Amino acid sequence: MKETDVTSRDTSKRAGRVRNRRGEGGRLREDIVDAAAALLDETGDERTITLRSVARKVGIAAPSIYPHFPDQPAIMLAVVRQEFAALETHLRAVLDGAGDDPRDRLYALCRAYLSYAQEHPARYRTMFGGLWMPTLGDSSLTEEELTTLGAAAMQLLAEALADCVASGQSAAADPELDAVTLWVCLHGLAHQHAATRIFPWPEASIADAIITRVAKLN
Repeated sequence: MKETDVTSRDTSKRAGRVRNRRGEGGRLREDIVDAAAALLDETGDERTITLRSVARKVGIAAPSIYPHFPDQPAIMLAVVRQEFAALETHLRAVLDGAGDDPRDRLYALCRAYLSYAQEHPARYRTMFGGLWMPTLGDSSLTEEELTTLGAAAMQLLAEALADCVASGQSAAADPELDAVTLWVCLHGLAHQHAATRIFPWPEASIADAIITRVAKLN
């Protein structure tokens, strides 16, 4: 009796979704990614994102996912790519309004990065590994797909620091290396703010201290 009720309920949910017209398969793919992202926001735990939970959220049968994603890590990769694209859009928007001074632009970029991490904690944590990141060979994902995540956002940081060097506002000898070092420090700060509930943070801005010292600003 219980199994019959479950089957009836699942069938009812699937029936509630309007079937895509021919040529609209891409919309279902977007729905799947949006559903996975919504589950992440609701639970804060990527372990709750399974083929079944996503299918239930969309209102489809789990096998309907396979033409679009071969496994759960592929769905998570799509979610993470979407979030990195959102981060890049956010950073570019901040740069567009930051003026022409390279130093000001670098500060604005780094602060915007930290604010994004604070405003989207579950998604941010998942973007940088998390429990979803599979061992290579255990899923459909490739090394290139994983190692290129966030490359565009990192390039913005490297370019901003290089502009500071070119203008004489930074003494960084290797802007590309120092940009990675700066990101590691910002990422660590973002993590600590999220993970540490009680800590006597100094009144002075730690973010500004990190940016000034690691970027070797004059």
